[in-house]
Amino acid sequence: MNDDTPDIRTAELSGSPSPKPDPQNGPARKKRAKRSSKKAATAANAAVEARIGHRFADPDLLATAFTHVSALKSARKRGDSYQRLEFLGDHVLGLIVSDMLYRAFPGADEGELSKRLADLVRKESCADVAKSLELVDDIKLGAVGAGAGARLRKSVLGDVCEAVIGAIFLDGGYDAAGAFVERNWTERMHKPRRPLRDPKTVLQEWAQGKGLPTPVYREVERTGPHHDPQFRVAVDLPGLAPAEGVGGSKRAAEKVAASVMIAREGVGGGSNDG
Repeated sequence: MNDDTPDIRTAELSGSPSPKPDPQNGPARKKRAKRSSKKAATAANAAVEARIGHRFADPDLLATAFTHVSALKSARKRGDSYQRLEFLGDHVLGLIVSDMLYRAFPGADEGELSKRLADLVRKESCADVAKSLELVDDIKLGAVGAGAGARLRKSVLGDVCEAVIGAIFLDGGYDAAGAFVERNWTERMHKPRRPLRDPKTVLQEWAQGKGLPTPVYREVERTGPHHDPQFRVAVDLPGLAPAEGVGGSKRAAEKVAASVMIAREGVGGGSNDG
């Protein structure tokens, strides 16, 4: 009987490949993970841009527009959250909607336009736009519970919408921001307005809820002939800049002033009636 053990040993030595580094570990794996993460982020941004209708030249602006302050590592870097973009977007939205209203309702006076503006730019309207664009799941929050996170996302929807407008304005200019607002506000602008409460009542209740005194209205100027006067009235609240309104009577001017402050402060519920 022949002993074939040496042959088996030879086969093992000559036929078995030498161990190679596991491609699933080490630097190569980290590079692949980084590339995969970058591709996923790019795809996510593209999906958001498609819903918004604007492709960003600076993707960082888009990311900032969705970043809540709670998601920042340091509270000292609040400027990296959406708050500054929200501030800008709020005023850009007001200008664009004012322009749209001016062109769409040539027969409306200042009081009518102010009431329509207050309804269209309030936080609830902005939140409705954000919901229609399905932006809620794109908001970046810090470490919060699932239930709290869902509630927080809903509460900041209006802010995020304004931040997106600010980001588009910085990235693409007034025309790009105007196109976004016109796409999402034109239909709302032409809907029959809701019968809401008197803006003076709404402002007073809001002020009381904030622990502020009753708003004070003061006549700033009266112009025009005796039979057709025009009153300019300002409304004052401590800690807030005055808001002014013009009307054919003091009461009408007061209501316009209240509507202007309501719109500026993001208060819901201003009146649409005359």
